[in-house]
Amino acid sequence: MVRTRAAISPTGYPHIGTIYQALFDYAFARRHNGKFIVRIEDTDKERTVADAEEKVFKALDWFGLIEDESVRKEGPYKPYRQSNRLDIYKKYADELINNKKAYYCFCSKERLDQLRQELQKEGKVPMYDKHCLKLNKDEIKQKLEKKESYIVRLNVPQNLQIKIKDELRGEIIFESNSVDDQVLMKSDGYPTYFLAVVVDDHLMEISHMVRGEEWLTSSAKIVLLYEYFNWEKPIFVHTPIIRNPDRSKFSKRQGHTSVTWYQEQGFFPEVVLNYLSLMGWSHPDGKEIFPLDEFIKLFDFKDIKPIGPVFDLMKLEWMNGMYIRQSQKSKIKDKILEFYLNKNINLDKDLVEKTIPLIQDRIKKLSDYLPLCEFFFKAPTTYEISVDGKNDFFVKVKTELEKVSDWKAVTIGESLVNLAKKLEIKNSQFFADMRMVITGKKISPPLNESMEILGKEECLKRIGKIK
Repeated sequence: MVRTRAAISPTGYPHIGTIYQALFDYAFARRHNGKFIVRIEDTDKERTVADAEEKVFKALDWFGLIEDESVRKEGPYKPYRQSNRLDIYKKYADELINNKKAYYCFCSKERLDQLRQELQKEGKVPMYDKHCLKLNKDEIKQKLEKKESYIVRLNVPQNLQIKIKDELRGEIIFESNSVDDQVLMKSDGYPTYFLAVVVDDHLMEISHMVRGEEWLTSSAKIVLLYEYFNWEKPIFVHTPIIRNPDRSKFSKRQGHTSVTWYQEQGFFPEVVLNYLSLMGWSHPDGKEIFPLDEFIKLFDFKDIKPIGPVFDLMKLEWMNGMYIRQSQKSKIKDKILEFYLNKNINLDKDLVEKTIPLIQDRIKKLSDYLPLCEFFFKAPTTYEISVDGKNDFFVKVKTELEKVSDWKAVTIGESLVNLAKKLEIKNSQFFADMRMVITGKKISPPLNESMEILGKEECLKRIGKIK
């Protein structure tokens, strides 16, 4: 059975890169009627953030990437939180030690720092020198009885080729002499990533180990552990790293890496997933906009291109805008109301509904709505272009509009055009002044339709206050 997993480290806000990885895991499992697991990898106690786990699950829920097994949906392979599996890791670390595939290391921090500095001075890559591998049984026993602090290291063999087959890149060969004796168990009894992930993936019967390509260079250690335990290896998939348009790494230093940012901006989760699915993968028909179900039916890890995809925020905004255009007006109305209610802004439902036809083709995100339409809910108090000194002009406009009995966009427009001709003012200047007094902005939804929605009384009131 296909079993994929999203390995979540609760060390901060939910990263869009986490969703990118989870999407591929989720889609592949769903296509093959498999299971999608979410595992909490919280072995880095210093970096663990209290509410990060809850935020990650909320993010997955928002995107609709619902897992089959996790800390909140425990299955046959529980527990799904690594900090609750410490006895399991110790058991397998002891097995490696007994089989001479790992060893105790009692070196002090000072010695390790000195070793690293010496190697760096010589222009060499810092690696452990296997000093503690030379300890005999009696020396080890004595140190353990004295309760000396220790870690457990992987015993990497010398002069060996370590091979890994990656689903996207084929066979990759590592020279063991360039692989460090990785720490497997820390002095606090917690495992490092390498031991924990291999033990967990094996015991949870994970069929596909999907990770970012930044982990590819450390794969030799993963392969060695599988071979040392004599376990069947999963299929390895190292997905390409998302990059910015300038080819730099898509990192937390950019504000738009947080899932929360996309929620606050008013992106639709289905659109973000749609865009992420195109990061390294292409629809066979060349389509750019398609639902998640369609992606699931078509997706295969083998179709991912290993070249780092570029995350273009402008392209995502365009896709989100297209989604808004193609959606039912009632849906957009409901989403706008919900979006602003979450920001403690309670908009008039009927008024929002009336404005949708004017703005549906103009906004790209839900957060674009109020900056464009705020004048519907309250009269402008400032103007992007001054209307001072135009009192005589607006008195004439007010007088003309007072005559309009059928307050519709068409009749409003006809009345204003006729007045512009009568006053011998170019339409561009005339309507720019009108737009400013009604909306306070140089750019707004269609003026005549906006005035119809605002109503005659409100429009005359706004025009009449100009001095």
